[in-house]
Amino acid sequence: MASAVLGPVSVEQAHAFKIFGMRFFESAEEEVQVIDPVRYTLTFEPGTDDEELREALENGSQLVQDQEEPVSGDLGLAIKARDDRDRLLAVLYEKARYGGTVSILVNGQDIDSLPPDPAFPDGQPVPVVVRVAPGPAFTLGTVRLEGDAARLDPAAYDLKRGARADSTLIIKAGEQIVNDLKEQSRPLAKLAERSVVADHATSTVDVTIRADGGPVAPVGNLTVSGARTVDPDFVKDYSRLNHGRPYSPENIRKAAERLRQLNVFSSVTINEADGLAPDGTIPMNIQVSEGKHRYFGFGGQVSTTDGLGLQGYWGHRNLFGRAESLRIEGSVDRLGETTDVAGLDYSAGILFAKPGAFGPASTFTASVKAAIVDPDAYSAKTVTAAAGAAFELSPEDTFSVGAEVGWADVDDAFGSNSYITAALPFEYVRDARDDKLNPTEGYRALINAKPSYEIEGKTFFSSFEASASGYYAFGTEKRFVLAGKLGAGVLVGGDELSDIPATRRFFLGGGGSVRGYSYQEISPRDADDELTGGRSYVSGSLEARIAVTDTIGVVPFIDAGTVSDSTAPDFSDIRAGAGIGLRYATPFGPIRLDFAVPLNKYPGGTDYGIYAGIGQSF
Repeated sequence: MASAVLGPVSVEQAHAFKIFGMRFFESAEEEVQVIDPVRYTLTFEPGTDDEELREALENGSQLVQDQEEPVSGDLGLAIKARDDRDRLLAVLYEKARYGGTVSILVNGQDIDSLPPDPAFPDGQPVPVVVRVAPGPAFTLGTVRLEGDAARLDPAAYDLKRGARADSTLIIKAGEQIVNDLKEQSRPLAKLAERSVVADHATSTVDVTIRADGGPVAPVGNLTVSGARTVDPDFVKDYSRLNHGRPYSPENIRKAAERLRQLNVFSSVTINEADGLAPDGTIPMNIQVSEGKHRYFGFGGQVSTTDGLGLQGYWGHRNLFGRAESLRIEGSVDRLGETTDVAGLDYSAGILFAKPGAFGPASTFTASVKAAIVDPDAYSAKTVTAAAGAAFELSPEDTFSVGAEVGWADVDDAFGSNSYITAALPFEYVRDARDDKLNPTEGYRALINAKPSYEIEGKTFFSSFEASASGYYAFGTEKRFVLAGKLGAGVLVGGDELSDIPATRRFFLGGGGSVRGYSYQEISPRDADDELTGGRSYVSGSLEARIAVTDTIGVVPFIDAGTVSDSTAPDFSDIRAGAGIGLRYATPFGPIRLDFAVPLNKYPGGTDYGIYAGIGQSF
């Protein structure tokens, strides 16, 4: 199966934009016009065979990066050269080269001896020569933490005698020391001194960092500015920066992120006052800028096996002034795969969410969804109404509970049957990943239960599922990440498998489980080789995520799974798929493209699968 995905699209006046390094809709009028253009030829001598240092110097040099572009005037070239020397010296300090030197000649003349308004020969590129003498890498000598930082351990900030004395390491240590003092509820903590003394005879540097913690103070008066249609009291409550709560930069960061995730604000900034209030508290202000609350869009995907699919939606992000969201959506699939309108797949839904419904750490949701679907295992018409609430127990832990009732008219291996099912879903999730879209460390685990009663057949049954994924990065730059996932589920109750709606039975296969197989292809089969679904499953995935460059990655992977018609998996039919994927890093997560083949395909089954999406596969 091959597919491509088109994201939400809105129609506006066309302007130039860049994606994947390519520019589109750019006109000549949009190109930057350089006044009095002066071109130059560059000779760059980094003075080292150290590939890391050479690359850092070239990346830090604007003369190198912009050598194909003209400079505005002779004075502009001289200014660019002087700025470049400062940039290159900063790079040397970042790489612990405190004895390094940089010399730059423009038209054969050192930049320090150029006149205030230089004039270079017209009609030909100006020769520029950059020579770097990096010198030896310095190491840390004596490290002293003074003031309120005196009781802290320098090693906790990687300031260890003999370590390479990168300036960035020293700067980061000072910032972290101040942040750690602020985490002690000291909002006025500041850096009083940060000195670095280099001994060129021994190629070592002695570092002194002194910090003043200031008084301990709780959060004081909290104000909101910039809110127009969103209730300011709701903003304060939802931030959870309660009056009297201990001051903490981490709590402030989480509050800002929590408010951004409401999707009603285009920007959120939380600032504390410069000084304490008379009562000894620290006043704080939440500055917000509201975004557009109404939105609409459409998207689509195309598949060689399933044809064309189209989706559309309309939504409101602030329905009643407290970030309540309403979304109406619909889709039609399998266009082109069948010419029978009745044979297409359709879905529609109305979704409502109210954050802070039962306190600032809760969200109430309600939905009504209808669908006509026809995967390989069954065809079904369904209508489902659901309501529930999610509670954030901690930054990592979430618990949700709800109720739903659904009607399904199903045609499958057991014939045509109608079901009316009531259920009470429960779920607990612990998410300790360092990044939700591209994790490199941590883990995510969930367990859910869904006790159900099928009214038509008077059947009690329940489903239980659990999964866990873990991530381990090798090396300080985390360019190689080993990721693994295990999942399992079981259905109990119901005398016969047909007593349970096909939409609640277990299947595997597709981009969300075992790649290389088509959607729901992995399933027990009856005597007529028809898919029946199962009562239990076990699945697993293993990926090696390798960063080739800062933006491109490759991911070899293997998936495996089995679905059984008994409540205890018998592992008599394990199906596995393997393949390789490409990742392209973007600010909103990696773009994923995977190709997989089944290692033990079904007779007449899928030969391969291509899967695309945003974010890692798990």
